[in-house]
Amino acid sequence: MLKCPPRKIVCAVLALVGIAAVVVAQRPWARRHTATMAQPLELIVADQAPPVDGRVETSQSNEVREVQSNGIPEHRVGRFPNPGNPNTIRAQRHRFNVPLNPRIAPRTTRIGERGRRVFGVAVNGVTFDPGTAEVWQGNHRSGWNYEALGGAIPLGIDENHAHVQPTGKYHYHGLPTKLLEEIGVSAEAHSPLVGWAADGFPIYALYGYAHAADAGSAIQEVASSYRLRSGERPGGDEPTGPYDGAFVQDYEYVPGLGDLDECNGRHGVTPDFPAGTYAYFLTRGWPVVPRVFRGDPALLH
Repeated sequence: MLKCPPRKIVCAVLALVGIAAVVVAQRPWARRHTATMAQPLELIVADQAPPVDGRVETSQSNEVREVQSNGIPEHRVGRFPNPGNPNTIRAQRHRFNVPLNPRIAPRTTRIGERGRRVFGVAVNGVTFDPGTAEVWQGNHRSGWNYEALGGAIPLGIDENHAHVQPTGKYHYHGLPTKLLEEIGVSAEAHSPLVGWAADGFPIYALYGYAHAADAGSAIQEVASSYRLRSGERPGGDEPTGPYDGAFVQDYEYVPGLGDLDECNGRHGVTPDFPAGTYAYFLTRGWPVVPRVFRGDPALLH
């Protein structure tokens, strides 16, 4: 406890400074954004070699699929740091365990619930982490999260729709363009395996069978069932302006609008699962990377 000298005002100020220091130390500072308009993404050219070679190993045992990686892709990346992202890519020590035989859960789980922020891991060991820490006016209770792909605030995203966390972790927010090129994703065939979701179900990208249960059917681009809401945001203590994709909450799910469910997935056969499975798809339209789990997701750090 501070013993105040006669100059009580000075003492009070010092006490307040001390309290503020504790608060700052215990709670991360949130940037106060007020942008409300979506903008075209200005992607950083991915022409840089990663700082080290990528490493990924996958194994199976005791009902678990284990993926170990250093989080470094083999493909080219953008220049980091850059004006929208001050962080440098660094090798990580990822060790992810997901269910080997996943099951549909009684209820869905949204990204962010119970700490489940990472959607999954790509075949190259880089994570799919579509959410952002950016919120309306820096208020995490506002209910308005900025969409990384909406362009309202610059996040220094490269041509792989990826950027870097303060820890040095390179991660995908959208279509991993150069990875898809590497593994041969094409409109001529069903997508190869792109990764594994945290609940253990497989992830594919863009192209699947026109009839999910028929491997002999035509190949088509798979569409999500999300769209922008119509009308204007509430205003007042909430953002104003039309629902244009600046915020995650600008979108709504419409059953049957596209080929996929609210989790951006469907039941069907795939080249890897000819007997059938539930599978997620990365799509060109929002959410691009799924934001809801159909199974029970593991906590991926």
